[in-house]
Amino acid sequence: MTPDNLQERYARHLMLPDFTEAHQKRLGQKTALVVGLGGLGGHIAPLLCAAGVGRLVLADGDTVSLSNLQRQILYRENQVGILKAECAKTSLEALNSGTKIEIHPIFLSPENAWEIAEGCDIIVDGSDKAAVRYLMNDLAVGLGIPFVYGSIREYSGQLAVFNADAQSATYRCLFPEENSQADDSPRGVISPLPAWVAAMQSHECIRILSGLKPALANRLFIGDLLSLQTNCIDLQPTETGRRISMENFGLLAKQ
Repeated sequence: MTPDNLQERYARHLMLPDFTEAHQKRLGQKTALVVGLGGLGGHIAPLLCAAGVGRLVLADGDTVSLSNLQRQILYRENQVGILKAECAKTSLEALNSGTKIEIHPIFLSPENAWEIAEGCDIIVDGSDKAAVRYLMNDLAVGLGIPFVYGSIREYSGQLAVFNADAQSATYRCLFPEENSQADDSPRGVISPLPAWVAAMQSHECIRILSGLKPALANRLFIGDLLSLQTNCIDLQPTETGRRISMENFGLLAKQ
């Protein structure tokens, strides 16, 4: 992209007081891994693509279903039954030809995680499975990159930036044991909720990848759409959380 095109396309970014052309160019040199292309990931991926992230790696083995369309606005009725990753690639390439889209139409697992995440600068949570979040966290800690967590249920959501640096909190610092998470059984979700949480996740990603400081490093944001009340809780890093993550990453690297 020429400087003139960059300045026109991202003009509203460049009007921001703390966002320069250097930040935009840096964003265009970075790679984000988005795991899951459902309610959260289906909003995160187009927001990062539109913002000018240089490369998006998308991992999801699911297909579009009719029940997805209530909240997953990346997809259309005529795409029901088609792999979400393939649908996303078509849509995102039409949105921004300057962003390279790499898809993995499979679910992230210990057997494929290392290969999929290699070369990425950040991992973004679009999953709805606790086990996958632990896997993403361990990948991020081992690779030394941030993990932008998000979770939604019914009318409420939460998000945080884990592993912002080598001394910051990880997902395992907040949830030390895998069985400490609530069950993964399906629950209702009001349709605007994924967009709300995903927009904040995307904002944190854009700031990190462009070289600006994230707002939610070592902080957990909790919000509720029914009451419109929000809260932020400070998180404390734990030596045990990081140690377990590194041990698990060592096992992933041997897969």
